Amino acid sequence: MTLNQLKPGQSGVITVVGGEGALRRRLLDMGLTPKTRVAVRKVAPMGDPIELFLRSYVLTIRKDDAANIQLDEASVEEVRRK
Repeated sequence: MTLNQLKPGQSGVITVVGGEGALRRRLLDMGLTPKTRVAVRKVAPMGDPIELFLRSYVLTIRKDDAANIQLDEASVEEVRRK
């Protein structure tokens, strides 16, 4: 499963960060590293971009970039809102 397939309110643990060259380096620099839990907070009305919550901050990325991030399917769960 990839990050772009998650719905708002779902979270999962990153297993692989794909992409090549500058794209992969940029994703890693933004904190999207393996073993990190990431939650989808919002999706724009037209479906792109998506707002993520990870490492105590909010990050917005394009769906095309999110498609390069693999998640552990067993780790996908609903996020409890406080």
